Amino acid sequence: MNVHALLPRLPDPAVLAARCRAFAVLDTVLDPAAPMHVYQPGWRDGVALARMDNCSGDRWSVVFDPAGVFLHAFDHECDATPWREDERVHWPGLLDGLPASLAHYATAPDFQFEGFFDATVCVWRETGADAWLCGPVKFAADESDGSEWLFDLLADGSPEAYVRYADECWGRTVDIEAVRDLMTGAPLTRRSAAGLSPTGNFEIMAEHVRALGHPVHP
Repeated sequence: MNVHALLPRLPDPAVLAARCRAFAVLDTVLDPAAPMHVYQPGWRDGVALARMDNCSGDRWSVVFDPAGVFLHAFDHECDATPWREDERVHWPGLLDGLPASLAHYATAPDFQFEGFFDATVCVWRETGADAWLCGPVKFAADESDGSEWLFDLLADGSPEAYVRYADECWGRTVDIEAVRDLMTGAPLTRRSAAGLSPTGNFEIMAEHVRALGHPVHP
């Protein structure tokens, strides 16, 4: 799968933001010190940022701006990596058509590596638009931009998908009902925390979860 197959799988921006926050909450309960998914509700004035970093060179970010949503990712081993050339260069068409209201994020220092915007996937949706868009990128049948595996969990968005992720990436068996509760916005409780991390420190979990803007039952 490449970005063209990803676009119809992405939900509306509000649902996407809720998923990003939920995955950050769940990861934080699993490991408050090193969550793979992170959500910053006040990244900038009126702007939230969701991030995923697998600590192996692959990552994605989603910016939720009043002007719209800007999503980008980097798969360091895929065909579309800028590192395929001695002097890094984006896959043809990657940023073509990016609206001016969101284009400044492609040059934001937060998303630069050695002065370059490392990205293999870019998607956007301006406020009021009814569909996700990407540049006119083209791929052969055997070429990839990393979309399939980088965004599978986010595009699926189901409790079952998160349970599989927790097992595959964290080696943890988690209670699907606890996952479902937190994904639907229910407050973190000692019971749901125990369903995810039986030996975790609830007070530390609660502190991190509150910082994400998610409720915690006293």
